[in-house]
Amino acid sequence: MADYVVQTNKGGHYCTYEEVIETLERCERKGYVHQITNIDGEDKIFAICNCAHGVCNALRTSQLFNTPNMSASAYRAHVDSEKCVACGKCVEICPVGAAKLGQKLCTKAGPVSYPKQELPDDVKWGPEKWNWNFRDTAKVNCYETGTSPCKSACPAHLPVQGYIKMAKEGRYLDALKLIKDFNPFPAVCGAICNRRCEQQCTRGLIDEPLAIDEIKKFIAEQELYEDKRYIPLCENVEGKFFTNKMAIIGAGPAGMSAAYYLRIMGYPVTIFEKEEKPGGMLAYGIPSFRLEKSVIEAEIEVLKAMGIEFKCGIEVGKDISLDDLRNEGYEAFYVAIGAQGSRKLNIPGEDNAMVESGIDFLRKVNKTENPNLISGDVVVVGGGNVAIDVARAALRSGAEKVHLYSLEQEAEMPASFEEVQEAKEEGILLHCGWGPKEILEDSIVFKQCVSVKDKTGRFNPSYDESVLETIQCSHVLLSIGQSIIPIQGLDVEVNTNGTIKADGTTLQTSVEDVFVGGDVYTGPKFAIDAISHGKEAAESMHRFVHKGHSLTIGRDLHLFNEFDKNNALIDIDFDHAKRQIPGIKKGLGEKSFRDLRSTFTEEQVKIEANRCLGCGASIVDTNKCIGCGLCTTKCEFDAIHLTRDIKDGARMVKAEDKMKAILPYAAKRQIKIIRNKKK
Repeated sequence: MADYVVQTNKGGHYCTYEEVIETLERCERKGYVHQITNIDGEDKIFAICNCAHGVCNALRTSQLFNTPNMSASAYRAHVDSEKCVACGKCVEICPVGAAKLGQKLCTKAGPVSYPKQELPDDVKWGPEKWNWNFRDTAKVNCYETGTSPCKSACPAHLPVQGYIKMAKEGRYLDALKLIKDFNPFPAVCGAICNRRCEQQCTRGLIDEPLAIDEIKKFIAEQELYEDKRYIPLCENVEGKFFTNKMAIIGAGPAGMSAAYYLRIMGYPVTIFEKEEKPGGMLAYGIPSFRLEKSVIEAEIEVLKAMGIEFKCGIEVGKDISLDDLRNEGYEAFYVAIGAQGSRKLNIPGEDNAMVESGIDFLRKVNKTENPNLISGDVVVVGGGNVAIDVARAALRSGAEKVHLYSLEQEAEMPASFEEVQEAKEEGILLHCGWGPKEILEDSIVFKQCVSVKDKTGRFNPSYDESVLETIQCSHVLLSIGQSIIPIQGLDVEVNTNGTIKADGTTLQTSVEDVFVGGDVYTGPKFAIDAISHGKEAAESMHRFVHKGHSLTIGRDLHLFNEFDKNNALIDIDFDHAKRQIPGIKKGLGEKSFRDLRSTFTEEQVKIEANRCLGCGASIVDTNKCIGCGLCTTKCEFDAIHLTRDIKDGARMVKAEDKMKAILPYAAKRQIKIIRNKKK
């Protein structure tokens, strides 16, 4: 066949051994199935099947008829649960959905029993047994009984157990690579993540949750040193670059994440940012004492080294339109402009000269870090993390006293517990259960908040206006929420709150070549949520620019659920060390604009990593497995291997003798079916 396609000019060409190996390695990276079958069988006959499983008729046929063994090799994959860390790479790469995530810990009733694919060996197989939705059901990430809580809770579903295991072994660069498969900004998230993984950590049932974020922060420190950074390989399936130009509008975490993953796929990507430098709210909305600018800049340098182009100081909709960009050859757009406007109180005196939005104030602080930016007593209105940042920034910018007023009581404040505690330790005065009534020339009047939500659980504050409190101040900083500033000329459907409407799976808007993500889609959330949108949008844009491709067929929906921790049997011999606590940098002063939090030492990383219970694991359904071996190429822990389970897989039968082999098998199968019916 090879000679035929060359000699008849069908597009084939003779190549060298080196070219073959390069092609196979690239196909392996991209998830192409290549099987070497019957290599050690009768007459040593073998063949290489190297195909994109999404268009392979053999695989598609066997999945439609729900008979995976029809296209399987003689091998099956098996997981060593002791080595497995539930990173999910085998699940992502498996073309038939044989690998899924489950739990390593037993339940109180015993080990978890996982279902197996029914095969047509023992039962009559008709259309009622077929898998009509095979294109979608192959991308199920975990069993209904769930998997590790840390992976389930993270919006980007980071392989927490995986990078912790690598850190424990001192494989820091490998750990960084693994993290960046799911999150391009681990150093940024190490500083500001809201740690949902830790909130759900199984270890918390015993003593204290694992310090997951601190371990990640230690690993991510390598990004700060140019010689230790990980620059991923960027290429398409041919080892080249596509010509389809992609435009990202907004250089915040959502936009830069989309650019990162599009570039890895092999696209020319340009990010348009209206500010003078990239970073979005990371650079202009989060003060340096929480996220050092050098950390953001280091991770942005990685994007530049990958070949992503940044065009700063250009506001799309004002300086250039989407139609202008379309005329320049851009084929898909990702709108990730965040929520950079401020919400108003709609009370008397709000237009007073001493009133300023917290977002605008943080932008000034981040641009100047001026210790004399304001003076006198400052009142901050709000109870979220941004309000805490505003209050702490005001303290460093010249305020004599900072008062923070929130509707909620301290235990119900949206701000994280750690942030509130740090603010109190710095001397910020908390006043909980108050809402603003009016603003005077040199003071603000508050009324007592009786309840923040109504009986249905909706945000609907009620007040006792007979109980008032007036406080003298020189500045009022409002941090009660953020709003969307729309792109001029972008005619897309929006929600009543100004966020852009989009499909929940594909993130495609009402304008087909425009996709959206981050705060402009969800409203104000966390950086890790925006990062997860960026990765999904990149997948959609990749599919969109290749006409005829579906945005949904065969798509990994990244649906995870955690196992029942309360039913888990934790009687294993776990490490009893206490949770490690990072140190504080000395000599900078508590009102410094620098981040005073230290990173774990290497010894602390090892101690903390040993505390992980390793509660998740991959489970392979050997009835569904086709023995392609792709899972083994992705596993970084030597936890999954192929074994030759089907001994007859190498037995060769001549064409003229095929009925001699088929008829006895068919007869035996029919007898089995009859017996099973009687049972």
